[in-house]
Amino acid sequence: MEMPEGDKVLKPGSPERPLRVAIVGSGPSGFYAAESLLNAKDLSVQVDMFDRLPTPYGLVRGGVAPDHQKIKNVVMVYEKIAARPTFRFFGNVMLGRDLTVEDLRRHYDQIVYAVGNESDRRLKVPGEDLKGSHSATAFVGWYNGHPDWRSQDFDLTQTAAAVIGIGNVAVDVTRILAEDVDVLAKTDMAEHAVEALRSSKVKTVWLLGRRGPAQAAFSPAELKELCELHSTDLVVRPEDLTLDEVSKAALEKDPEGRKNYDLLVEQSKKGEGSHERKIRLLFCVGPAELIEKNGRVGQLKLDVNELTPDGRGGIKAKATGKTMTIDAGLVFRSVGYHGIPITGVPFDEKSGHIPNKDGRVLDPQGAVLPGAYVVGWAKRGPSGLIGTNRADSVATAKCMLEDVPALPPGDAEQRTAEAALAVVKSRQPDFVSFQDWKLLERLELSRGQKKGKIREKFTTVAEMIAAIKKAKTEALVAK
Repeated sequence: MEMPEGDKVLKPGSPERPLRVAIVGSGPSGFYAAESLLNAKDLSVQVDMFDRLPTPYGLVRGGVAPDHQKIKNVVMVYEKIAARPTFRFFGNVMLGRDLTVEDLRRHYDQIVYAVGNESDRRLKVPGEDLKGSHSATAFVGWYNGHPDWRSQDFDLTQTAAAVIGIGNVAVDVTRILAEDVDVLAKTDMAEHAVEALRSSKVKTVWLLGRRGPAQAAFSPAELKELCELHSTDLVVRPEDLTLDEVSKAALEKDPEGRKNYDLLVEQSKKGEGSHERKIRLLFCVGPAELIEKNGRVGQLKLDVNELTPDGRGGIKAKATGKTMTIDAGLVFRSVGYHGIPITGVPFDEKSGHIPNKDGRVLDPQGAVLPGAYVVGWAKRGPSGLIGTNRADSVATAKCMLEDVPALPPGDAEQRTAEAALAVVKSRQPDFVSFQDWKLLERLELSRGQKKGKIREKFTTVAEMIAAIKKAKTEALVAK
């Protein structure tokens, strides 16, 4: 005997019972996961994306350097995804503050954690916590107007700064310290950062790499920008460019590394250059101690390293016992990122990301946690560029779609767009929709236009919410 139509249990993914997905985090990996799920054939999918900030796009807004506007054009792809009728954005809604993991499980069939790595790795050397010692994360967030770092203070009256690390973020920090402020003032750099940099006294920026030129993690494009700064000389020591046999062999298989090396060789031939401001790039040195002077960091003691084979075809840096000391009243560490645990979500403290197998979250016993997935840096650690996240998110979405047939139906009344919206409204009435964000963006662009720059960001959550409310009220009055 057939079950009456009204008593049928509808499986997730049907037009009558869409697959309900929550994505926590609105950076590139989150948007690419949403895109892949919404493009699934013969499956009805509804995606709700949550972010603790009122603004979307993660590191594209808060991490990409302000003088790299072309990279930020990728948000046009995300806007198209957000325009889909089965996509909703809930900004200013924080997991652990406004919603719990249990709330998400109640209202969604699947949860995707796209939370990135929001903290930084530490040096673990004496003096690291002295005044004047900072993470690159804090500085990048500060000049990009990220609310977390708006109130940070960087003493730019110091004449020498050191940046520890030779990845792209380290190069960004170095370039911002050394660039002409008039160039930066036309970008979307936060106004408080522009004004502080305008009065900067920094004349020397040390850029320090633990290993050699063949192992540098920056891209040729980033290095080329340092070489071409108009009022700052990049100084490279010729003696740092002597290659061991392993490094020579590595460069033969690494076109990008070879470009870097060739650029460094050409730059080394220019010597000290002619400008007062210098970037001094040192290889094979590692931080041993931050030395106090007048109540703050004043010098940096460095171990001089040598490169030795690691037995796996690569190279490792080993301290020789020799040291050198440089003056540095500001120190920025850029030695990697680390995730932040979320209550109710498994977390591997050692690796700094959410334990998973092919994007399926694993519980503490190593078993797959049904309905829980992870993408981006929270999945694989801090590696790759923005575009790297697309393939990564597509792979996780593929696993999610494979799991759909086995999903339990859940409570039909709770797994609806209306039920989820009601909970968000009750917990965080000041949530920000994507339409609200676009309103805020128009205000930022208008503010920037008046100052002759790309945009002038709101830099605190309170300012953002107040601006949105005011604009919506004015729009109602105008009607």
